[in-house]
Amino acid sequence: MSRLREALGKGGFTFTGEIGPPKGTNIAPVLHEAEEFLKDCVVAVNVTDIQTAVMRMSSLPVCKMLLDRGIEPVLQMVTRDRNRLALQSDLLGAAALGIENVLALTGDHIVMGDHQGAKGVWDLDSVGLLDAMTKLESGTDLGLTMKGEPNALDGVPTFFKGCVVAPCTEEVEPQIIKLEKKVAAGAQFVQTQAVYDPRAFEAFMKRIAHVKVPVLVGIVLLKNAGMAKYMNKNVPGVRVPKRIVDRLAAADKKDVRKVSVEVAGELIREMKGMCAGAHIMPLGWDKEIPRVIEASGVK
Repeated sequence: MSRLREALGKGGFTFTGEIGPPKGTNIAPVLHEAEEFLKDCVVAVNVTDIQTAVMRMSSLPVCKMLLDRGIEPVLQMVTRDRNRLALQSDLLGAAALGIENVLALTGDHIVMGDHQGAKGVWDLDSVGLLDAMTKLESGTDLGLTMKGEPNALDGVPTFFKGCVVAPCTEEVEPQIIKLEKKVAAGAQFVQTQAVYDPRAFEAFMKRIAHVKVPVLVGIVLLKNAGMAKYMNKNVPGVRVPKRIVDRLAAADKKDVRKVSVEVAGELIREMKGMCAGAHIMPLGWDKEIPRVIEASGVK
């Protein structure tokens, strides 16, 4: 059983972190940061999958490298770049390597990235990927034999299946409907998009009280006021309140990390009674994760 599954099953407050593979083969700094700052303070570490459609190293080998270092990975898998054959193949490969946690994502649109001529696949969406994992766990794949029967697997994987949701989007009803579909397809835990409005998050959690899966609130570390303003303008489903933007703007350049950590810690402290944990997305500020957890007051 994965440590993440076990921790969430116990009902305490669970922290997860996140790293991004390098754009190149120099993996040493990423692994060093994970070992130095994440290993002893979070239960599991997400490895992003070509995040924002910017080409990077595959997430699968990075997950295996973390596992070899005693760090439990969460394999992020987007459906944008692979058809159902490749997705299922990678899932079986992950299971063979001992990777159990998988976060199903549709993926950011190619227009956001650095390969404008690339062609999106989207053979499946995140619901379809969750369904594929569930079928693989049952011993069959998504295909059919010549007789119209499910293809049997020689060896069956076990996954701890995750999904995402955006609690603070303006039109929240479609998010709830999609979340219900994800859970019906097999999702066992949820990590949210970045949340900076505890009251909106509380209202959302009340509306999904019937969805019986643990939710980890997402916290992205804000590096400055400009980043907060950019997210408000360009990232759907994210709203950074003016009070936080003003607080970052008022901070001296040398103090902005400290303020960002304080904001993240305060947000977690305010929302810890509403959810099962927090997913901290440092965006390169990995060394700040222990400080965020300390600032949250959660033991």
